[in-house]
Amino acid sequence: RSTENKERPPSSSGRAAELLARESGVVPGFVGFGISTSNEPGYVPAIHGAEEIDNMVDADFRLVLRKLSKRDAVTKLKAVQEFGAMCQERESDVVKGVLPYWPRIYCKISVDHDRRVREATQQAFEQLILKVKRNLAPYLKGIMGHWLIAQCDTYSPAASAASVAFQAAFPLNKQPEALSFCRDEVLTVLQDNLLKETADTLSDPQSVTEEEREAKYVRLLTSSLLALKRLLTALPQTDREAVGERLANVISQKKFWKYSKHKTPQVRGAFFEAVAALCELTPHLIQAEAAQACTTVLLSIDDSDPVVLPPLWEAVLHILSSVEDCWKHVNAKKGVLPKLWVLLKEGGRGLATSLHPNLLPFISQLPGEVTDPKLDFCRTFFSSTIQGLSSERAVASPSECAAIVFAIMECLRFLLIQNAGEELEHRSLQTALITEHLLPLIDTALASPALQSGPLFPQITEMLVSWEKRTTGSEPNTFQRLLVDFWDGLGRLCVRYVDHEETEQVGLEGVASLLQIMQNPSVQGKRKKKALKICIAEQESKGQGEDPSSGTPETEPSERQGKQDSPLRSSHLLELVCQLAELNMVYVCERDSERHLRFLALLLHAFPKPQVFQVLVKSEDGKPELGLAEAELGTLSENPAVCFLLQRVVVWLRQDDRKDTDFLVNMVFSVLQCCSSKAEQTLVLNHITSDLKWGVILQIIQKAGADAACFELCEGWLRGSVLGERLVCLAGELCAVGLKGSSSPSSSLMSQHNHSWPLISLALSQQHTNEPLIGKVYVEQIIERLHATLSEAKDISDAGNMEPLVSFISDVASNFFSSVRGCLLLAATEDLLLTIFQLCAQDQTLTRLSDALLQKLKLAYTAGVHSLVTQLGAGVTKGTFLHSAAIWIKNQLLTSPLNLKSLQVLVQAVTSLAETLASSQRNECLLSQFINCLTPTHKEWDSLRKALPPQWVKQPLLCGRLQANGEYPSMDVWKMKGLNRLPAHLCASAVLGKIIFIAIPAENQQEETDTSELPDLRHTVAEILYALQWCEEMEHCPAVVSEYRKMLQDWNIAEKTHGNSSAKAGVLETLFTRSREEGALWSLTLASFLQNSKPVASVVKSLYGNVESFYPLTEQSVNTVQVLCPSLATEEREALIALSIAELLNWQEKEQDGVWACLAVLHCCLQAETPVEEEILLAVIATLLEWRNSKEEWFLFSSDLGKASAAELALPVEMMRFLCWMVDHSPTVLGSTNWDFLLCSMLAWLETASECSGAFWNPWVQQFVCANCELIVRLTEFFTAPPAGVAEQLPPELSTEWQEFFVEGIHSLLLPLLVKIPVEFPEPDEPVFPLAVVVAVGEALVYIPVQLLTNNKLPARFVADQKSSLPDALQTLLNTLAPLLLFKARPLQLAVYHLLRKVMPLLPESDRESATAKSEDEDEEEPCLSPPAAIMSILTATEELLENILGGVQVGEFAVVQPLSMEHCCILGYLLAWKLLLTFFKAAPSQLRVQYSLYLKKTRALHKLLLHLFRLMPENPILPGQSTDTASKDHKSYFTESLPLSLHHLQCEVPHLACSVYYGALKDLPAMVRLWWNSQEKRVFSAVDKFTSKFVSSVLSLQEISSVQSSTQTFESMTVKARSTTREVIATYSVDDIFIELVIQLPQNYPLGSITVESGRRVGVAVQQWRNWMLQLSTYLTHQNGSIMEGLSLWKNNVDKRFEGVEDCMICFSVIHGSNYSLPKKACRTCKKKFHSACLYKWFTSSNKSTCPLCRETFF
Repeated sequence: RSTENKERPPSSSGRAAELLARESGVVPGFVGFGISTSNEPGYVPAIHGAEEIDNMVDADFRLVLRKLSKRDAVTKLKAVQEFGAMCQERESDVVKGVLPYWPRIYCKISVDHDRRVREATQQAFEQLILKVKRNLAPYLKGIMGHWLIAQCDTYSPAASAASVAFQAAFPLNKQPEALSFCRDEVLTVLQDNLLKETADTLSDPQSVTEEEREAKYVRLLTSSLLALKRLLTALPQTDREAVGERLANVISQKKFWKYSKHKTPQVRGAFFEAVAALCELTPHLIQAEAAQACTTVLLSIDDSDPVVLPPLWEAVLHILSSVEDCWKHVNAKKGVLPKLWVLLKEGGRGLATSLHPNLLPFISQLPGEVTDPKLDFCRTFFSSTIQGLSSERAVASPSECAAIVFAIMECLRFLLIQNAGEELEHRSLQTALITEHLLPLIDTALASPALQSGPLFPQITEMLVSWEKRTTGSEPNTFQRLLVDFWDGLGRLCVRYVDHEETEQVGLEGVASLLQIMQNPSVQGKRKKKALKICIAEQESKGQGEDPSSGTPETEPSERQGKQDSPLRSSHLLELVCQLAELNMVYVCERDSERHLRFLALLLHAFPKPQVFQVLVKSEDGKPELGLAEAELGTLSENPAVCFLLQRVVVWLRQDDRKDTDFLVNMVFSVLQCCSSKAEQTLVLNHITSDLKWGVILQIIQKAGADAACFELCEGWLRGSVLGERLVCLAGELCAVGLKGSSSPSSSLMSQHNHSWPLISLALSQQHTNEPLIGKVYVEQIIERLHATLSEAKDISDAGNMEPLVSFISDVASNFFSSVRGCLLLAATEDLLLTIFQLCAQDQTLTRLSDALLQKLKLAYTAGVHSLVTQLGAGVTKGTFLHSAAIWIKNQLLTSPLNLKSLQVLVQAVTSLAETLASSQRNECLLSQFINCLTPTHKEWDSLRKALPPQWVKQPLLCGRLQANGEYPSMDVWKMKGLNRLPAHLCASAVLGKIIFIAIPAENQQEETDTSELPDLRHTVAEILYALQWCEEMEHCPAVVSEYRKMLQDWNIAEKTHGNSSAKAGVLETLFTRSREEGALWSLTLASFLQNSKPVASVVKSLYGNVESFYPLTEQSVNTVQVLCPSLATEEREALIALSIAELLNWQEKEQDGVWACLAVLHCCLQAETPVEEEILLAVIATLLEWRNSKEEWFLFSSDLGKASAAELALPVEMMRFLCWMVDHSPTVLGSTNWDFLLCSMLAWLETASECSGAFWNPWVQQFVCANCELIVRLTEFFTAPPAGVAEQLPPELSTEWQEFFVEGIHSLLLPLLVKIPVEFPEPDEPVFPLAVVVAVGEALVYIPVQLLTNNKLPARFVADQKSSLPDALQTLLNTLAPLLLFKARPLQLAVYHLLRKVMPLLPESDRESATAKSEDEDEEEPCLSPPAAIMSILTATEELLENILGGVQVGEFAVVQPLSMEHCCILGYLLAWKLLLTFFKAAPSQLRVQYSLYLKKTRALHKLLLHLFRLMPENPILPGQSTDTASKDHKSYFTESLPLSLHHLQCEVPHLACSVYYGALKDLPAMVRLWWNSQEKRVFSAVDKFTSKFVSSVLSLQEISSVQSSTQTFESMTVKARSTTREVIATYSVDDIFIELVIQLPQNYPLGSITVESGRRVGVAVQQWRNWMLQLSTYLTHQNGSIMEGLSLWKNNVDKRFEGVEDCMICFSVIHGSNYSLPKKACRTCKKKFHSACLYKWFTSSNKSTCPLCRETFF
């Protein structure tokens, strides 16, 4: 085109493209990668270089459009999604800028290989359309072709997305218009796709695999063919004509028709769809190509691909109807029909549902020349189709089979109607169809259950009905004849089946089924559903031992067919039935054939007609029993049906050997249908059931319950007295048999009454009319009987045999409760329900019921309670079930001794009852009333609290949390150890705690709920908290209490209480009131509640008003103040102090109690850090001094504490606490007199205590001693390290007096006291053992000076045969204290350990003196010395015990030790003894250490220790409580942290102690541990190595290196340096010209691995000499238990001696002996060489010679 008159030509090809697009609507480009053969413009535009995208386009869009041209599928997918999102978000003006470039991009990516990209493209396109709307119009033609193809995409999500986009662009009425607008462009695209494109032109062969190219091509072909169909369908007729020429051009091409043979089914299917559309919408075009079309379509008739077959047959039928002379172009008999017959014989190859519905239209359109001769055609057609029924797929699939049957019957009826004439040809055809095809088909069906249940029989019936109608039509004679022929043939066929003794059951059932469907066609559709419904109904009403054989679908009575007339009007059917019945009866009577009897039942079920019964009784003579029946039944006995019943059916029913009576029961119902009235039916049933078996009666009732029609027949009998009375008798009989209990297993009861229990259960269940099945009177009688029996069974002790009986009653009750409405209106029912509930709520050890049975009973009572509440909305008035249950539960709680198990069972039962109530109740008050009924009264609660054991007081008393000055219990009470039963208070609390929170949440929906329905809620909650507090305070908690407490914690009762806002305020008030009135445990409960709920100060203030209200002080108000003190404001506490001081100063007017109370309150406030003036404190001290002078008896000096009352003991305790506080907080206030008073009182109290050790069982005395020891500890700490600036302000002589007089005074009393306690109280597990005193005394003794231990005044104790070099006092101390390491009281073990640890470093001194005293000649043998015998005896005693305890645990596994158990005590003692031993070892000098280690080696003590340690150390010794995310280097472990061994804390004690001992052993005895390690088996060896390297080596290496660095030891002529990073120690020795450097390297697994000694520089030393020295040092460090510094010191001495001229010993090549540090002294007389004595001794013993090692002469 010329561009002269326009603005200057565009500078970029992008703009040019845009311009062209605007003008012509098509974007030019090139076709794919091939060369286009036509002159038309290309339609798949290339995306030319990215630079083409105009700069006018938004930058973000430009980026996305560039990404769309990438090859990678994921990049493209993300880009498309991003494009869609941007279209949605951006302004429409911005989006419009993209439109010029969209068509060519869309055309490319809408046919992308990746289906996700295609789907996303259509979704993005939709967003684009929604944004640009009409602006898309100019670009439509460029897009429409690909858009239509996209709507036919083979990936349906992509196709539907394209359709959605299309609908978004055009409303439904505009769519044809839009397509019409672009029709030429669309056709061009489709034409090119179908005729020009190939796989290689669509995709670039170089970059796309062949498989992907082929897939894309196939997809595009399929979509294009479908798009062609869619285009034709959518275009208006005028447009179709307009494009006719172009279409003709397409379909005239050979390539187009070749698609019918394409290898891909999708393409073939799409092709036939397109052809069908062309036939339908442009028939003239197809007519023009008739030859091609007919041959292509009709010769493909056997294409049986599931994708191709439906569209193919659509095309076939269209061709037949739209091409007039289609059979001219193909040979039907050679080319088409043979293919069809093969397909039909194979049953349509599994596609019958698609193929066979087309057969009728197909044969109806076949012209005469194709079907002649007609008879042969029909024979071939039907034989092929019927043969298809036996194909594999038809047999397997009911739907396939049904489709074939429908086709056969349709075509048969069509051909019969088509040939209904009377001509010979027609008649022969009719006869052939019926005799050769229809009757044989029926014959086949009778032997095949699959065909019987299919549509064949209903279709035959329908055909017969239509023939009967046609007998009055245009061809009456023909159809009359057809009917006669058919019935004759069918009669012969049926008789053949019946008249044969060995006939198959299936055949007889088939005959019955056919006749039944002919009688009532509707029955077939219903049968399956009916059977299902009945099975369910039966399952529900089945009892336990019921015979499940009843319920085969064929035998279920459905609607009363007898009353329904058959759709067949002729009498043929009934005549045939009567004929068969008569014939059948012969086999039943004469041959006794069970099969024929069942067949008879089926016939009568379908035809309950008098005519049939008449035939059956015709041949009978009158039986004798009819005479008897006439009297009862009157004229009824003449009814043929009743006659048959009495003569035959009843006889069969009574046969003893008959198992299956189900079909006979059906006969009974058939007979009943022939009775004219309900009265007659009732009469007949009453007559026959009076002596029938229970199983038969059960079946009759089951059928009545399952089918409304049957129920109607026997309603009178069911509600009547005959059945009712029989059932009541049966129930009585069953219960009597059950109560006797069978000695044989329960099965005998089951077999004897196989149907009886299910019968009772069924009789009690409900009918549709909300009435019981049997009369109400009888229901009540039966329930009463069951209840009486269950109550009796409950009380029989030998309940094992009751199991079956209780089980049956439970089943019956459960069924009754759940199915009968209003069942609980009967009084007996409520009693039964209560009894069942009681059985569930008691422990199985009492009821002896199995778990399964208990579960059944629970289900029964839950069902009962549910129906009770939902149907009646029952109340909790006296006599009702809920009231009785509540009273019974309350009695159980208050009077029955319950253990934890029985309590749990009871709680479970009550909870499930409460939950059932909560979920079923209509109004909220029912559960609340029940709870109120259950809750004890205030008086009952009171007595329950008093019954709680009083030992709880001990723990809070000793901790100072409680003041209790009442009468204290005697020693026997404290001795009480365990509880067998839970106190009733705890039981009541548990039950109420569990259920009140079921009741409260419902009310808690409102903001502030009113708990008016539970008026006692606050009191109940308070009692529950009281019970919890009691459990918490029990010190030596009996197991049952700790389990109970855990149970309550699992239920979260405390949390629920604190979380419930409605209850919170009320509970707090209640607790406060109780605390004020009763004090004691109520105060502690209040304290816990305050701690958990943390109320605001104003709430607390509102409780007491002002502090004056607490005065005059009582024990209760003191306890309450103590609890509230932390929450009080400072002013209030100051007020309390002021009031207390005022009272104190007026002490003369007070009793001792009043004085104590004031002092206690004062101490409380001081503890809470209330500011107080010094004058006040001085005034109190002055008051105490006054008492000392005038009321000395208050101090209890030198009195017998055992005889003092709690109140008398309480005052000195408060004084001690006050004095303690003074020492801690205001020591400078005290003057000289005050100090004297304080110290002397303290000592006097201690003397008093040590004289009364026998009274230590008493917690109040323990409190006295503990307070005294606490004062001693505070004083000791104070004088040891007085606070800064305090020492100068103290009286001058005070410190000296303390050191010289008081310290010795205190400890000379405390040490014997500690030793005395285990003598006075030898049983540490007894609750009377004064553990608190041991802790207090032990903590005070920690500060004892060593000299007081070495010069102790303990009574002398020595052990016979004990070698010892220790002074007597020390030996006595060891012998006295060491055995206590194994006393089973942990604080005592630790106290003793701390004392002994102080003296351990002094002990080697005595051994050193005795060792040096030994003469030289005694060291022939390597001497070994035992460590202190007292400690060693502890080890020997425990080693064996430990082996027993830990023997089962493998080395390297972690044995968990139960804290405070016997094992714990033993292991703790053992480890502490080793700790002491290691302390002792560390203090010993090198020479002695060798001797001690030899002793340990000999006794294998260390060997055993290490094995034990590797069972006691945890696999991962990380200190608990560290966050896991800290780097592993920063983790604190048991090796990095020291063990405090406090007398209080217990956590992880044994594992930590074991690690500590292992660490000590490695540090102090490395050589011995190394020796042990090397001797272990491989598994232990590697476990020890791994553990040590990972956790210990780094700590030890670091310490060893740092000890070298920080060592103060200096050597003459030797310097030592250490490098911690490389774990090296470097020693440099220089003397004169000699210079030696040694490098000692610690291994990775130090100290297990050998330390390597390497030479640095050396000057002036011979190589051999050098090697000797290196070897010496290395040997020492490897085999001696010393440190690196000690090793270097020894080595230096060696070198020094060498330079001094002393020669080496020629055995060990060392001057100084490695272990006893002696010089070589023993010289050989011959060669004059000198040796160490120990070396020579070893030489002689190991070589068994006495010659000189050097010259081999005899050694003298």
